[in-house]
Parts: sequence; structure tokens; C-alpha cells
Amino acid sequence: MRRILCTSVKPPCFDVAIAGGGLVGAALACSLGRLPVLRDSKIAVLESQKLKSAVQSPQDKYSNRVCAITPGSAALLDDIGVWKDIKQTRLKPFMRMQVWDACSEARISFNCEDVGALDMGYIVENDVIVAALHKHMEAMQNVEVLEGVRIESMELADSNKPSWLTCNLSNNSLLNTKLLVGADGATSTIRKMANLKHFSYSYNQFAVVATLQLSESSNNVTAWQRFLPSGPIALLPLSDNLSSLVWSTSSDHAKSLVTMSDDQFVDAVNAAFCEDYPRHSLVDSSLATLNAIIQTVSTAKQTVLQLPPAILNVEDKSRASFPLHLGHCMQYVQHRLALIGDAAHRLHPMAGQGVNLGYSDVECLTKHIKEAAEQGQDLGSLHHLRSYEKERLQHVVPMMATIDGLNRLFTTASTPVVFSRALGLQLTDAIAPVKVRPGHEWR
Repeated sequence: MRRILCTSVKPPCFDVAIAGGGLVGAALACSLGRLPVLRDSKIAVLESQKLKSAVQSPQDKYSNRVCAITPGSAALLDDIGVWKDIKQTRLKPFMRMQVWDACSEARISFNCEDVGALDMGYIVENDVIVAALHKHMEAMQNVEVLEGVRIESMELADSNKPSWLTCNLSNNSLLNTKLLVGADGATSTIRKMANLKHFSYSYNQFAVVATLQLSESSNNVTAWQRFLPSGPIALLPLSDNLSSLVWSTSSDHAKSLVTMSDDQFVDAVNAAFCEDYPRHSLVDSSLATLNAIIQTVSTAKQTVLQLPPAILNVEDKSRASFPLHLGHCMQYVQHRLALIGDAAHRLHPMAGQGVNLGYSDVECLTKHIKEAAEQGQDLGSLHHLRSYEKERLQHVVPMMATIDGLNRLFTTASTPVVFSRALGLQLTDAIAPVKVRPGHEWR
């Protein structure tokens, strides 16, 4: 890789330019750069920040921003050559997940055996993944990184214009590319400049994140999530004695959680996982009857509620909060332009699927670019970009609708709603074919 500051007078020309070198953009660069058919092509990554190619030490302080990487995403990262570095730095596999409702006895659990995998997933710090990707890019001869540079404007291309899209950069230079990929996040400037239709709305919630010390060391291989009336709270394993917190709650409560003392914060987290919330006797009695019926007609083991380990302390300066939104672009592509990751879609973090959807975008776009290159087609042509868009929309839209619906379903204490969701959760836990659909890919 040649790392340049992009100061040349003559506009450089690239086959693919990627705006954004973060979790998803850097993965696309590595994925494309390894393709034999693109060995002699030129791929650019425009990153406004400096690269994070310095690999962290296992002794370094844990970051409060983490990803729940699925086996499918881990396979992609392995294919592009970075998973080994990630594993050597640090990650924490989890083998079990328990989800339960604070307003009823309803609960469900998943084990790695349920999804046909050695592990259910891996909790990895964002910085660890990005550093491994950036380090890998440095070894790729067909990838160039333009550091400290962003796209200020571009000449929108259509099928009747020349074979290059021209970008005006922040240092007053130009760049030509056959295909521009917007991987610049939820507030994507590429999406805005392309005038692609996008809708977004606020959940009126904030996610509070922190790194927590457990009261005692253990295997710590369970991911815990409890649905509170104000939003879900999740505890994700980082090591034998550390876990990462993601607590979705109201704006005022989030501000209070971030500013209160460490002892008050620890008490609040422990209470959120253990505290009894008001319940309706009709819901509890109905669930008890349902469970009795299930036990007489099914041999499946019902989930026994377990509580997460108690929290001892919070790591210094690890608390932070950020607003939660849902966002989706009505179009992922345009002539010579494609969007991936949060630039195309943004989800509630309750299911931990945001970056995994982004890596599925990477896998899908790589496939269609590879096919176009092998057939000698224009990489920026709408012919294959439309195929990428269609394939991703068919997967992303149902996923977004499901996660948004679950968030709305569980952030209420209304008795009829609590009854309905509790019934659904218990039946799902009891019926294995529903719990994990045959052939379902755990991504």
C-alpha cells in the first residue's frame, strides 16, 4: 500500500474509491484488494483520520465501544485475512444468550448448539477490528489510502457521461474513479451529495455504554439482555472479569447515569438486572398455565432464569452515551455510486446487528464487483450495482422491521402488549423449529 496525502496536480484515477476507512469501509478495501481479478486495479480509501494500524496490547485498557460479531462476519474477516490478528489481540467468544422480560416471567435462551456453531458470536472492540484492517491494508499493493482527506463535492454521473466520476477533495485536489462507495457512516456526506432519498427518526433514547468489573472471575461466556419498560439493557462478556454494558434508556435517565458517582452507577446497573417491576396477575397466571401445558406435550427443556454476575465497579472514564436513531436509504446505488454499512442503513443496537449487516454488504458488493470484473464490465455500471441493491434490500428491510418492531413491542408496560409478547416469547422458547429455523444462517 502507498499511503499518500493526495497533493498531486494531475487527478489520480482509481477503479474503486471508498469514502470512509472504518469498520466497514476498510473491510471492503481488504475484501476487494485480495481478489485476483483486481490485482492490477487501483483501489483508494479516503480516510479523514489517521490510520489505526498499531495493534493494541492485550494489557491495554478496554474500549467502551464493542461489536457482537457473528460467526458469518467472523468468516468474512477470516477470508480477508484479519481474523487471525484480531484473535491474537483480544476477543471474547460467547456461547450462550439469555433474554428476559422485566414485566413478566417470559424468557428465552440460545446456545451455540441451537444455531449449529462452535460459538454464538464474539465480543470485539471496534478499535481492535479497525487496527487489524488498517494493518492489512498497508500490505496490499493495489490499495492506496488518502489520509486526512474527505470528499467535498462530486460530479454526479449518469449513464450518458464519461467513464469517470470526479471528486473534489478537501485539499483542493481532484480524484477520478469508476466506482465510488460511500462507507462514511450514518450521517454520510456521500449519500447527501448524491441526493439519495433517506428517512430517519429518533427513538428518543440514548445508549449508555461502559466497561464493568464483575464481582468475581468466571468463564463469562453468556450475553445477557433484559427488556425494561424504558428500553433494553445488555451485558456482553469482554474477559473473565470484565463485561461491556449497553443500556438503552431515555435522554434524561442517560444523562443521570453518565454523571452520577461510580457507586451509584454500579447500584443502578445491578438493580436494572435484578429489580422487580410491576406485573399483572393475569399475565403471570396465564404464563404459568401455558408452561404447564408445554411440559405435558413437549420434551424440550424450558429456559431456567439465571441472573448475570453482579457488578463490582465501573472502569474509570468508560461511561459515555449516544443518541439512537433508525435510518434507511431508499436507494443503495446510483450510476458509479454504492452505499454500504450505516450510510445505507442504521439499526437500534438491541440485536447487535449493525456492523454485521455492514459486513454482509461488503460480502455482497464484493461478489458483484468480482463478477463484473471477470466479465469485463464497467465496475460503475448500474447493471450489477442494481443486483447488489436488490439482494441487500431483500435482507436488510425485513431485519430492520423486525428489530424496530421488537423495540416498540418491549418498551411498554401495557398489560395487553405484555401478555402478547410474553406468550410469544415462551412459545418460541419451547418450540425448537420456531426458535431456530432449519437452514437458518446465524449471521
